[in-house]
This record gives sequence, C-alpha cells and structure tokens, in this order.
Amino acid sequence: MGREEEKQSFWDHLDVLRGVLLRVFAVILLCGIVAFVFKEELFAFVLAPKYPGFVTYGVIADLCASFGIPYEMKTDVALINTGLAQQFIIHMKTAFCAGFLAASPYVVYQLFRFVSPALYARERKYAVGIVTSAYVMFITGAALSYLVIFPMTFQFLGTYQVSEDVVNMISLESYMSTMVMLSLCMGIVCEMPVLAWMLAKAGLLTPSMLVTYRRHAIVAILIAAAIITPTSDVFTLMLVSVPMCLLYEASITVAKLAARTVRASELKSETLGS
Repeated sequence: MGREEEKQSFWDHLDVLRGVLLRVFAVILLCGIVAFVFKEELFAFVLAPKYPGFVTYGVIADLCASFGIPYEMKTDVALINTGLAQQFIIHMKTAFCAGFLAASPYVVYQLFRFVSPALYARERKYAVGIVTSAYVMFITGAALSYLVIFPMTFQFLGTYQVSEDVVNMISLESYMSTMVMLSLCMGIVCEMPVLAWMLAKAGLLTPSMLVTYRRHAIVAILIAAAIITPTSDVFTLMLVSVPMCLLYEASITVAKLAARTVRASELKSETLGS
C-alpha cells in the first residue's frame, strides 16, 4: 500500500497539525494539573535520592559488603530555598515535567499519527520500530540517571567539603536543574543503539568502524563517566561506565543486524532484476 491517495492542501495539513497540538497540549496540561495537586507524592519521588534510605544506596552498600569493599554512607543533605517565589515556580516546573513525562506516550502517538500518512507501508513499519525503540531507550536512560547516576553525583558533590568550616547549603533549584540535566544526558546517551541502526541502514556507519574505534570509545566513555560522577571510588565509576560500554557493544550488534538487512535487500533486488 502506498501513500495516502487523498491529497490535502498546505492549509489542510496545517489545520490537522493544529488539532494534534491542541490535543497534545490539553493532555499534558491535564497530567500536569494532576501532578501539581499531588504535591507530596510528586516531591517524595523527586527528593528521594537525597536521603540515605534511598533504594540505590542500600543496593550499593550490600554489593560492596559482599565484595569486601568499604562503603561509607553519607548523611542526607538539607536543601534550601533562596527566592520568595522560587518554591512555587519549581513546583510548577516539576509538575509540568511530570505531566509531560506521563503524557509522552500519547504525544509520540499523536505526532507519529500525523506524519505516518506521508509514509509508504514499508517506511511506516520501520518508523514504528525506530520511534518505539527511541522512546523506550530514552526512558531507560532517564530511569538509569534517577536510580544510579544522579544519586551518586548528589551524594559526592552534596557532601564534598574543602574545609569543615565551609557548610554545604544546596539550593532546591540547583538540585532540580542537575537532576533534569543528567536525565536528559543519559536519555540521549541511551539513544546510541537506535542511532547506530539508522546510520547503518543509511550506509553511513559500518560495524567494522565501531569495532575499530572500540578502544577509543571505551576511553571516551570512562572520561565521560568520570565527569558525570566525579567520585573517588572505582566502584561508582564502573557502575556508570559499564552500562555505557554495554550500550556501545549493543550498537555494534545493532549495526551488524542493519548491515545484514541492507545486504539481503540488495541481493533480493539484484535477483528480481535479473
């Protein structure tokens, strides 16, 4: 089946897009309002990594104990507010982010539904796989940041002192901005296999290129992990770098699969042509 036979003018497409955006905005607003109302539950989730009882700290302590590695749990860090309206503004921003995250499956579906009529059936099939994979990988990266990377970063930087005379007073705004930044960064990093698939399908990337530069990539990953989580222990560095290395290895496997499908398609075309 080819593209949609019904031809629409530019203004018709614009009118359809306006309807899609209005529905998307309405769902995001509704989810944001719900998140805003449930303030206690929302910030209990957002502020959980600052407490010593956070689930990740317990898992790391148990793992370190099983391997005989000393692990010192730092005390929780108090957050402060430095602006008159800052807490209310942060509450609104956090509720909006939570609403957007909750509505994101609907947002992706509506946008894809708007674009899909312009695609052939085969293109639509690949697009569904790519969009779904990209969404799942981004959510996975954000979850990894919330559960591992941000707690480790906050525990180290939030309790780091150049002198006992200098007391840390972390602002709520700094806490939230760091969490959002790391979540976005890890979400983008986890798109590596999806990007490898797309580039390999387009012929711009080959598995041999990824294998050749594997050592360089590992060094870059270790440097990036050290920057993301500037802790002094090797265990935390490995905790962050190992998933990134696994993503790189997954990108090699995905690129190989994409290259095979391209070769199979070319052989099929040659066979039909002859």
